Amino acid sequence: MGVNEKNRAGKQSARQRLQIERERERAREKRRRLVLVSAAVAGVLGLAAVVGVIAANTGGKGDTAGKGPVTAPSGATGEDQLVVPVGAPDAPATLTVWEDFRCPACAMFENTFRDTIHELEAAGQLRTEYRLATLIDGNMGGGGSLNAANAAACAQDAGKFSAYHDVLFANQPEEADDAFAKDAKLFELAAKVPGLDTPAFRSCVTGGTHDGWVNASNEAFRAGDFRGTPTVLLNGEPIFPAKGNEQISPANLRKWVAQANKGKKPGTATPSAGASASAPGAASQSASPSAGEADGGSDTGSGPGFGADPAY
Repeated sequence: MGVNEKNRAGKQSARQRLQIERERERAREKRRRLVLVSAAVAGVLGLAAVVGVIAANTGGKGDTAGKGPVTAPSGATGEDQLVVPVGAPDAPATLTVWEDFRCPACAMFENTFRDTIHELEAAGQLRTEYRLATLIDGNMGGGGSLNAANAAACAQDAGKFSAYHDVLFANQPEEADDAFAKDAKLFELAAKVPGLDTPAFRSCVTGGTHDGWVNASNEAFRAGDFRGTPTVLLNGEPIFPAKGNEQISPANLRKWVAQANKGKKPGTATPSAGASASAPGAASQSASPSAGEADGGSDTGSGPGFGADPAY
């Protein structure tokens, strides 16, 4: 065999070894993702990484919870008025969403499912009940989770929670960047929601009007023994990252809502306040984890690869 032939054979062998190693790595990654999905769905806490995330998220903010008056925002509902409702009050299906405005997985969920949720709300098929938590403040330090949640409650006072909620998640900073702790950043984003950036809103934000309410909501989350954020329930049943053997996806969410509503009359249709206002922030979405960073999949049991990421 000549020198050139030996070189070609050597290169081919190296390529083959590289290909084999890549295939092995993909197989290992697939197994890892499957294990994490199973842990999230079944509540199996044997994985040290999952346990560590849960332990970090359920501690840290206890020293501030309960301090200050608990002033619920206008229109808050539920036990202790800790729910911010969006959509027709008489919609046959209820989506409960626990979120933290600094949580990357929450931004991934919102930026993927926002349009679908608004579509179902506008059709009177779905009522969304938002409940806020401050886990990242306890886990990473800082105050952006609390400050942004208070600002969102201030937006609720102005009747603009849905729109501002969407803008916050569409413009979420990097997890380690506690930009939401700065009132100026929250005012900057409020300007993207027509009519929100008013003296009353600014006073509510700077004064921390709803800080006590946010802390009470976070305590309710901790008392609920949830695994992390986002926690998403459809009529009380967990659907994130999966419902049964089907991973959540926009198509599957529509299907699950249709199944839950079979034979039921839609609620009073309402226009989505969030759809138009969230568009200006979409250009800044690259600052937060997007659905594009997750593995894609079909709607028949796969979707965005949420199961690959720990809940925050």
